[in-house]
Amino acid sequence: MPGSGFGRILRLTTYGESHGPGLGGVVEGCPPGLELAEADIQADLDLRKPGQGGTSTKRVEPDHARLLSGVFEGRTTGTPIAFYIANEDQRSRDYGELASVFRPGHADWTYFKKYNGIYDYRGGGRASARETAARVAAGAIAKKILAVRKISVQAACVELGGIAVPPEGMEIDKALSHPYFAASEEILPQWDARVKQAREDRDTLGGVALVVARNVPPGLGEPVFDKLDAVLAHALMSVGAVKGVEVGEGFAAARLTGSQNNDALLPCGKFASNHAGGILGGISSGQDIVLRVAVKPIASIAQKQRTVDRYGNPTKILVGGRHDLSAIPRIIPVLSAMVALVLADVLLMQARVEFVR
Repeated sequence: MPGSGFGRILRLTTYGESHGPGLGGVVEGCPPGLELAEADIQADLDLRKPGQGGTSTKRVEPDHARLLSGVFEGRTTGTPIAFYIANEDQRSRDYGELASVFRPGHADWTYFKKYNGIYDYRGGGRASARETAARVAAGAIAKKILAVRKISVQAACVELGGIAVPPEGMEIDKALSHPYFAASEEILPQWDARVKQAREDRDTLGGVALVVARNVPPGLGEPVFDKLDAVLAHALMSVGAVKGVEVGEGFAAARLTGSQNNDALLPCGKFASNHAGGILGGISSGQDIVLRVAVKPIASIAQKQRTVDRYGNPTKILVGGRHDLSAIPRIIPVLSAMVALVLADVLLMQARVEFVR
């Protein structure tokens, strides 16, 4: 399957399916000498693992990442870092019907067409959100690289089920201590009520995440086709539930004038505002990189839906199994990981440029 690798200098290749023995990845290009232990990766995986929170699936996976190579005596060696995460709570019997029927909103139909009817339909197989565990593990490695330059990546949920956190109430630094990884504690009663109603309606919810990268030096990113914002959008849009990415003002910039949208430059590399979201001409400006990510509702709903079988016959389906009510909050560490992977990659790319100079 082409398309399972990402990055240029720091490159991640992932493998595995939702109901296979396990999944994992290989990270190439990590510099030697960084302190790295399984516990470092586990801390991020614990934020993503199933079985926690009011919107999460009841599937329980410990998601323990085992380092197989690339680390010796607690430090990276510069060789490929391979890791493995076992699947321990599959219930494949819930998916028997999917061998011949396509679920609306899922990738069943497109995988069937792409691979001539040969694909692992159990829990979505390779298209399952379970695949993102490998991204989070790799993101933890990328964050080790970023930490050398004191670059941090933080993410939070700013909207759930159409209810948004007011801009003046944002507390992204505290989000990981809040339910839903919410950017505001005050919004929680409204979100709880919205989740309760969706559960009663046997439906699911979408949301919006905010990702902010701080202390990013100016000059990162490649002009033209590999602009930093283009690569970030690619990385975030590669996450299955993501349907839109905004940088800085995003779509709101289309409703501003140039005088409103421009960020005035000040002495000492400062700016008067950050409508551009920390990226100008596809290159980091030295400001915070600010991204908003639209997350679609989970496609598996507890309602009968119209569909067709693999022979084109109309039928109806009631999706079984254990599913999240929303990708929020478990997608938050996934988005953070993807941004970290991009920034670590472009940081290493820039190191090559600076060496030539």
